[in-house]
Amino acid sequence: MDITPIEIGLTAAIVAVKDDEPRVLVAEGERPGSPAGLPSGMFDPLTHRTFEMGLRAWVAAQTGLPAGYVEQLYTFGDRGRHALPGDTGPHVVSIGYLALTRIPDNVASLRASGAGFEPWYRFFPWEDWRGGRPDILDDKIVPHLQKWVRANDKTGDEQNLRERLQLCFGTGEAPWDEEKVLERYELLYSAGLIEEAWRDGRVPSAPAPLGQSMRYDHRRILATAIARLRGKLKYRPVVFELMPEEFTLTALQRTVEAISGRHLHKQNFRRLVESTALVEATGDMSTATGGRPAALFRFRREVVRERHAPGLRLGVRR
Repeated sequence: MDITPIEIGLTAAIVAVKDDEPRVLVAEGERPGSPAGLPSGMFDPLTHRTFEMGLRAWVAAQTGLPAGYVEQLYTFGDRGRHALPGDTGPHVVSIGYLALTRIPDNVASLRASGAGFEPWYRFFPWEDWRGGRPDILDDKIVPHLQKWVRANDKTGDEQNLRERLQLCFGTGEAPWDEEKVLERYELLYSAGLIEEAWRDGRVPSAPAPLGQSMRYDHRRILATAIARLRGKLKYRPVVFELMPEEFTLTALQRTVEAISGRHLHKQNFRRLVESTALVEATGDMSTATGGRPAALFRFRREVVRERHAPGLRLGVRR
């Protein structure tokens, strides 16, 4: 009996915020013109005692960046995620990770290695609601999904798919839930509306591309990372892993907005920050914007010991 060997890979969604945009570290495609992807490396049990130690080691070696906060996401091992017809090589199972860092001023070493930070809304343009409901939803996504749901009437799946559409994309009476990033991606894949579905042989061809594709199932891994980080904002102070040591409340708000994809009311946000006691004033002022000086704050690290779930519980909105 032939047995397909399995290798364990480590794939990281390394996230930072720069110029009010959430960005993810992306590596160039393996061949000219091929899709880019998330940085990946193989786990070597003779060198790395744990998966996380292996991840941190090759991230530092390949990018020169320290991976601050690191969290394991999920194991991605679907058949065909790497293989092409006729392949006989090992099947790669990837352990996905979310890592948070800050982009250094000098990123020449990253560019030299063929990697760079790209805005994550380039891959998921329907997830950015900071300027209101994205046009792509009503122009391309929802009409195609509704058509797909109706086409499944004969299979008996229409009611289930209609409910999934409502819950994922906020149609009907259901509100938009910013944490359902993965569910939305999976629905688009199932409907054959994104390039990966065509590339995997699920459908003969895909409509006009919805966001930039990634190699293998890396956009699925990134969707998992975005969803995890958005949820984490509400009960863990992970946003401060993306902030400098000192910051203004405006900068903090814009970072939270960038990650959540939501516009937040300024006064409500400041009341929320004050009520959670997550920050404290430094006594210094910032004139970086060139306008009226703004007070500088720092993260109160002792809040982690004071409360079980210190986070920013953002209100629900449609």
